[in-house]
Amino acid sequence: MDDATRAEFADFVTVQVRPLLGFAHALTADPHDAWDLTQETLARMGERWGRTAYDAPGAYARTVMVRLNIDRIRRLRRELPRSTAGPDVAVPVEHLDGMDPWLVDALATLSPRQRTALALRYVEDLDVRGIAERMGCSEGTVKSQLSRGTERLREHARDRGLLTTREG
Repeated sequence: MDDATRAEFADFVTVQVRPLLGFAHALTADPHDAWDLTQETLARMGERWGRTAYDAPGAYARTVMVRLNIDRIRRLRRELPRSTAGPDVAVPVEHLDGMDPWLVDALATLSPRQRTALALRYVEDLDVRGIAERMGCSEGTVKSQLSRGTERLREHARDRGLLTTREG
């Protein structure tokens, strides 16, 4: 990579590292995994930076990140034995600036696929088709993950008295 290309990539990293880290945190619900995912994404982008022309490098980086996260989830499923603990196991999550603690806790209760779908929908503002493309699955799967994840968030809010049900 020549000096001009290296400087261009450094500028990209400077601008994108915080938004990518925030997105990675939304995907993983763990600050350490988020940082690892961000580093791996930037490493992959850096490998191809001088050889590939990107129309929207930030969007492409998020696509790389989603796919790396899916690979990470699959690898963890193969490597980690199934836990005998119930769903009440606490997941350590660092609170992001500007996010309500109950929301961070609620996101940690979602499955990785639900969290990914919701992050792509509400953080990246993608439609169902765009989410399906990034996740590499069908639109029906995306709709299912969004529906289940949203309902789980509602339940979490109801349990904490933050959402009331309408009776009517």
